[in-house]
Amino acid sequence: MPLPTDVSTVSDEEFRAEAKAWLAANLVGEYASLKGRGGPGDEEVGFEIRERWERVLGEAGWIGLGWPTEFGGRNATVAQQIIWAEEYARAQAPGRVNHMGENLLGPTLIAHGTAAQCDRFLPPILRGEERWCQGYSEPNAGSDLANVQTRAVLDGDRWVINGQKVWTSLAHVSHWCFVVARTEPGSSRHSGLSFLLVPMDQPGIETRAIVQITGGGEFNEVFFTDAETDADMIVGEIGKGWGVAMDLLAFERGISTLAQQVGFERELDGLIAEAKGNGRAADPVLRQRLVDMWIGLQLMKWNGLRSMGSGVPGPEASISKLFWGTWHRDLGELAMDIGGMESQIAEGFPYELTLDQKMFLFTRSETIYGGSNEIQRNVIAERVLGLPREKV
Repeated sequence: MPLPTDVSTVSDEEFRAEAKAWLAANLVGEYASLKGRGGPGDEEVGFEIRERWERVLGEAGWIGLGWPTEFGGRNATVAQQIIWAEEYARAQAPGRVNHMGENLLGPTLIAHGTAAQCDRFLPPILRGEERWCQGYSEPNAGSDLANVQTRAVLDGDRWVINGQKVWTSLAHVSHWCFVVARTEPGSSRHSGLSFLLVPMDQPGIETRAIVQITGGGEFNEVFFTDAETDADMIVGEIGKGWGVAMDLLAFERGISTLAQQVGFERELDGLIAEAKGNGRAADPVLRQRLVDMWIGLQLMKWNGLRSMGSGVPGPEASISKLFWGTWHRDLGELAMDIGGMESQIAEGFPYELTLDQKMFLFTRSETIYGGSNEIQRNVIAERVLGLPREKV
């Protein structure tokens, strides 16, 4: 029997059994051909197939599991959301294509959006039909997001937007972008910013791919030249977008981070198996590094669960970002050492990479994107520990 709409009414054991059975029954054919593919550094692989897979997930009700039932979700508990992530990773199901919509924008609209905005945007996300990208970072406003210079002016019934965003993941295949823009002339830093919902398919938006060292072009530059969106496409109040933007980042470092850690566990298990297979597990230094990575993963998981115990985390979420970004970078380095000298050779000509090589190269960015390690340490020091602000 399929699970009810409100899955919080069933046991975790029943929920896990249904998730496992559904994945086994549906992860077949072209979807099975992409097992373990589409993750970080591998995002362009089989994208059209993964688009179709997203719609299959939506039709079966596996998107927006944790959203309240009145918004089309299934009211899944934190434990059930983690169970789904675990079973998804264990089944090696394809990398998802709408993390920004499901895990970031959706919960933000539920918390801050109008009824009309929720009615317009949540159903297409739940059906796996509309994809979103994040218009936060700029050339001079990355980790220092408060330095945003992209501007939006309200002209009658339209916002007119001019500026540039950068490192915009999957912008080239997204239908909409949530954009942080400065809407109050003369404002600076955190004040005067607004959170706008902007359609990507219009003449005023140009997307340019940034080719990464992994060979893909998942990142993009996005240029806004008199781009437009309707006046009511603003989440929260005019000039009060900073709070909305920060709440969205808290969602990013909540449940979705716990789900990410399941993928980390699979990668670590793969490295342990590789080290045993090629004999490098006998090296006491490499063996100790593997043990350290296992211990770090357990700490990461338990800290994530603890931080979620009281709801959406606040500035304490920076602890998790600092820890997992550094941990995963170190895992990438360990993967190369376990692979030995041959790991420095591309798998094929002219630049075909193994998944381990892609992971190593991609993880170099993880202590930078989403707020660099330096910024996370500042947040922890000032907003969690109450230490004096750094002098400029």
